[in-house]
Amino acid sequence: MRLMFVYWAFEDQGSGLVIQGYCEAAKALGHEVAIYGRPNPKIPLNYSLDIDAADAIVFIFEWTTQLLGGDALDLLRLVTRIPRCRRVILDGDGNYNDLVRVDGDFNHRDEAERQRWIDICDSLSDKICQPTLHPLRRRVRPFLFYSYNPAWARPLDGLPREFSMIYVGHSKFRWRPMHRILRAIEPVRSQFGRVALVGHGWAALPPWAVPMHLEDAYYSDAAYLSRLGVEVLEPVPFERVIDWMGKAAFNPVISRPTFTALRLVTPRFFETPAASTIPVFGLEAAYVAEIYGPAGAELVLQDVRGDMLVDIMRRPEHYRALANGIRHHLATHHSQTVRLKELIEIVES
Repeated sequence: MRLMFVYWAFEDQGSGLVIQGYCEAAKALGHEVAIYGRPNPKIPLNYSLDIDAADAIVFIFEWTTQLLGGDALDLLRLVTRIPRCRRVILDGDGNYNDLVRVDGDFNHRDEAERQRWIDICDSLSDKICQPTLHPLRRRVRPFLFYSYNPAWARPLDGLPREFSMIYVGHSKFRWRPMHRILRAIEPVRSQFGRVALVGHGWAALPPWAVPMHLEDAYYSDAAYLSRLGVEVLEPVPFERVIDWMGKAAFNPVISRPTFTALRLVTPRFFETPAASTIPVFGLEAAYVAEIYGPAGAELVLQDVRGDMLVDIMRRPEHYRALANGIRHHLATHHSQTVRLKELIEIVES
């Protein structure tokens, strides 16, 4: 089967690495995954405009309905060529829902925006999927599109790290969960070395925040970061994310508040365990356990005292064993090979 992914890719954010993994998994299984569009030397994906050769379309929606406007996508040609029953939507941000507002985060600004999203999705497909095991709407299928690639795994060795902690990801709606991690570090800051945040929006608003009215979404307390000695570094291309995580002893796995409320997974949920680092989950224990298994539950940051973070530095072998347990669980239950087979079943259903 030849699957055509319709996706607006960026060099330093989004799901490029996951999609690259799907292309590799498809080839190994005798299928093909192509991304609709012209090749971009900065984004090494399998691009193609040959929609006539496609057997099905997967719309990967992570941004907004603006993705469907203008001449960005040849939608008419796509939907004319591929029957409705062989079109799938991956609603990556959980926008195909009622209005959700949690801790300043939201899926839509108002009811009119929400309805527009619902109408557009309904016009394209009857197969609406979300990356959660607990969709709220009856029509939505659970499908953890974001997944793990065992080939990503780097050695979990005991070499000294350049940083004690790194978080690779942008600040959009993530200040509150990140602040909880940093508050755990604060009382024991002297026991850690370098701490860094890598991505847009941590030191100052990214250039698009004001014109898109996203100032609140990218809020970050730069003065607090400076007092705590947190370095803010430029974003890195998606192909370098896992290696950058491996520069630190541990990496937080956090999510924006609406994603946590909807129990969505993101690419970072599966990239972090592959890095040469210890994942630390700033999420609810039940949420973590159903994705990562029992070993994952032991790596949940339970309080804001930082005891576990200090223990990671003192007993790295214990935590490396937990990280290896997580990798085994993900490779068995959440690999891109497993997910691709599931996706093909959705297309054929």
